[in-house]
Amino acid sequence: MQIDKLRGEQLDQLFDAILSLKDREECYQFFDDLATMNEVQALAQRLSVAKMLDEGETYQEIANQSKASTATISRVKRCLQYGSGGYRIVLDRLSGQQKEDK
Repeated sequence: MQIDKLRGEQLDQLFDAILSLKDREECYQFFDDLATMNEVQALAQRLSVAKMLDEGETYQEIANQSKASTATISRVKRCLQYGSGGYRIVLDRLSGQQKEDK
């Protein structure tokens, strides 16, 4: 994992802070304080791209819908295929939540 290079007390503290959030509103509040709007948008965009790739959409469809660059789409695809599995965990859980909500 690439992030292992950053592993340590500060990153553990960040992840523990995120895990302590109770609902979406608390996430909005925390990320509003933590990151710039551009940083939050970039993270949200990558997750959206991962979802669209997982659903089989083409690069062109994804670029049009998400406004992501082809470089971003390629990076996310590489992570989906060869990464540490983080996107897969989240996409599967989100998919399960959507099925439960119906």
